[in-house]
Amino acid sequence: MASRSNDSSFSVLGADLVLRGSLRAEADLHIDGTIEGDVVCKSLMQGEASTIKGSITAESVRLSGTVEGPIEAAQVVILRTATVRGDVRYDALTIEQGANVEGHFARRDGAGSPGLALLG
Repeated sequence: MASRSNDSSFSVLGADLVLRGSLRAEADLHIDGTIEGDVVCKSLMQGEASTIKGSITAESVRLSGTVEGPIEAAQVVILRTATVRGDVRYDALTIEQGANVEGHFARRDGAGSPGLALLG
């Protein structure tokens, strides 16, 4: 775990890690391994080979691996290498062309879709 100048922390969970159970952190997380349980953190970056089977709750998520479960975050970015199976609640959403997504998408405030961005 390394400290940044703004006193926030960042933790990396390596590709060889398999965690069965919920993960809660005040830190920003980078997950390359497998999580079988819910993840709650400030910010989540997911590696391409990573799998998360459970819910994700964070301020921001950047997904490039596999997620099976609901996601709730202010900012959600789903990259082209990602596979997401689950409902997504967001304030701002970006989905790259080529991403595999299955589920319902809804803004957290119940408004229309101005926070949606599709990238090609």
